Amino acid sequence: MTDLISSTPSLAMTAIHPDPAFPRFHPRPAQGWINDPNGVSYINGRYHVFFQYNPESARHHRIHWGHVSSPDLVTWDEHPVALRPQDGGPDEYGCWTGVVTDDGGVPTAAYSGVTSGHGHSQVVISRGSADLVTWEQIGHVAASMPADPLVTAVRDPFLFRFNGKRYAMQGAGLANGHAALLLYSVEDMSSWKYEGIWLTTENPVAASHTPAEIWECPQLVRVPSDGDAEDGGETWVMMFSLWLSGDDHEHANGVGHLIGSLTEDPQTGLPIFTPRSGGSSDLGRDFYAPQIVQLESPTAGPKALLWGWANEGPGRDGRRGRTQEEIDAAGWAGVLTHPRVLSVEKGELVVSPAPEVEAYRGPLLAEGAAGTVSVPAFAEALISGASGEVQLVLASGTERQVVFTGQMSRGEELRIFVDASLVEVYRTGSVATTLRAYPAPGEEWILELPEGAAASVWELRLPE
Repeated sequence: MTDLISSTPSLAMTAIHPDPAFPRFHPRPAQGWINDPNGVSYINGRYHVFFQYNPESARHHRIHWGHVSSPDLVTWDEHPVALRPQDGGPDEYGCWTGVVTDDGGVPTAAYSGVTSGHGHSQVVISRGSADLVTWEQIGHVAASMPADPLVTAVRDPFLFRFNGKRYAMQGAGLANGHAALLLYSVEDMSSWKYEGIWLTTENPVAASHTPAEIWECPQLVRVPSDGDAEDGGETWVMMFSLWLSGDDHEHANGVGHLIGSLTEDPQTGLPIFTPRSGGSSDLGRDFYAPQIVQLESPTAGPKALLWGWANEGPGRDGRRGRTQEEIDAAGWAGVLTHPRVLSVEKGELVVSPAPEVEAYRGPLLAEGAAGTVSVPAFAEALISGASGEVQLVLASGTERQVVFTGQMSRGEELRIFVDASLVEVYRTGSVATTLRAYPAPGEEWILELPEGAAASVWELRLPE
C-alpha cells in the first residue's frame, strides 16, 4: 500500500469504500489492520490520533503507527505512516502502544519497541516535525525492562503531570500473578528514572474492579467531577485494558477503571494514587485498548477525551461476525470509536460522545417515533420517554439477530450511533456500549421500543 499524501481527507475516502460494512464516520485507512489508538494529542491547533497499523494486510503483524488529524474532531485528514519497525532497531518487531507529547516545543513519541515475538519491550523515543507528519527514528531507548525479577512483562508507556512534575507509568505483569503499574520520573524525555512498582491488584479496590494478569494500556487523567467542589480535591480516573493469558483479541475482561485521588508522598515527593471505586469502562465485548488525552482550559478546567478500538472477529452474544477469510477478503480490520468525553457524576464514571459529532447529523428521518422504527445503515437515534427494554436488531423477513439489548429507566436517554458495522450506545449517567455487527444483504436495522418510548432518528451525512 502506498502512503497517502498528508492532505488526503480520510472520511471523504470512506464514503466510496466498496465494502458496505466499512464505517464512514470513524476515520481510518481504506485498507490494512488497525488496533490500539496511540499518541492521542492536541498540538498546534490540531487533534492527532495515531494507531497501531499494518498497512500490508488485515492481520495483526509488524505493527506501524498510522496517523489522522483534525482541527475540529469532525473533518479528518489521513497522513503518511508515522512510525515503522526499523531493521536491527529496538522496534524491529513492531512500534507498539505509546503516547505523543510536546517536549519543549518538539512533538515526541514514546512507545513500546520490541525486537522479537518473544522479546521484552523497551520505551523508544522518536522526535517529530511541527505538524507531526515526519518522524525521525534513531532507535533511542529511554527506559529498558526493570532489573526486578518480580516484573515479568512491561508495556504501553503513558505520561502524566502532577504538581508541576512529569511522570510516566507502564503496565506490567508480575511473577506472583498480579497485574501492576510501574512508575517513572521523567525530567528528561530521553532518560526515564524507574521509581518502582506503583500499584498492583493486591490492592482490594483494584482487585475488585480491574482484575487482570497484565494491566495493558494504562491511562491516568484528571476529570471533572460533581464531587470536587464538596471535598476541594481533584478526581483522577485510572483506566486499564485487562489482559488475561489466552486472550487473542477476545479480551473477556474488557476494560476497567479506578476512580480516586493523587497525593504527594511527604517522604519521597512521588505521587500516590488511592483508588476508592471503579467499574467497567465499556459494556460491549468489542471494546479494548482505549487512550485518553488530557486537555486543560484556564476557564473550564480539566477535560479528558477518549478513543477506543473496536475489533473485527467472530460474532459474540448471538451477533454474526466475520471469519478470518472474510476479513482477509475485505482487506481491512479494526475501527476506532468516536471521541468520548469523561466525567464523574455521583461517584460513577460517565462517558458521553464528544459534542462535535453532532455535526454528522443529516436529515431528520423520524421524530417521536414509537414501536418498531427503521434505522438506516448510517444513523443516530435518540430514545427517551419510558422505562422498559430497547432492542436494536438486524432483520430480513422472519430472520433477525439481536445486536443490542438494554433496559431503559424513565428519565434516561439512550443515544445510538450506527456506522455500517459499528454500533455505539451511550446512556445518560453511565458508560458506553461498543459493538460490531455485519448486515447481510437484504437486512435492515430496526429499533424496537418499549411502550411509551419515542425515538428521533437522523441519517448521518459528511460535512460539506
